[in-house]
Amino acid sequence: MIDSWMVRQFQPTLNQFALNWVPNWLRANAVTLIGFLIGLTVIPLLWEQFYLHALAVILMNRFLDGLDGAIARRDGISDLGGFLDISCDFIFYSAVVFGFALADPDRNALAASFLIFSFIGTGSSFLAYAIMASKRELRSISHGTKGFFYLGGLTEGFETILFMIVICLFPGWFVETAIFFGVLCWLTTLGRFTIAIQNLSD
Repeated sequence: MIDSWMVRQFQPTLNQFALNWVPNWLRANAVTLIGFLIGLTVIPLLWEQFYLHALAVILMNRFLDGLDGAIARRDGISDLGGFLDISCDFIFYSAVVFGFALADPDRNALAASFLIFSFIGTGSSFLAYAIMASKRELRSISHGTKGFFYLGGLTEGFETILFMIVICLFPGWFVETAIFFGVLCWLTTLGRFTIAIQNLSD
């Protein structure tokens, strides 16, 4: 919902960081995959209920997710980079939810299933619209320079990070927070369907 504003605030700093501090031999795709592998360690950490350690991993993953984009803008954006970035993001988001299901299956599993179900709605509508936008040569720069058309909504990257911070700091609230966030995901999906009907109908 506020990702476009966040991009305007932080992207110039990340771009400058990539120019000044990241060596030229380090490529964006490598950073994407390193961040993804680090991010997957959130599953055993959450399984063992090491919530603050998991939060540190989440924040590291999100930092590297921003950094890979800055490196790509430095070296040149590629289709493979866009594919890896969005694929790893969606898998990572579900990994966090899966970790909470493992942490307390009796209490968390149903809410976790609902939230992953909701992620399918936001993820599929996001990617399907991007495919159609590419066919029609539509462009959007509201979320910075991307390798694909970025369609926003109520539950974008910032809101997802905020959700993850809350459930790691207050794991006892996971069920209520996951259901609330899942509902927001479905409102996002409904909004994207509405935009698609408006913009893609011939």
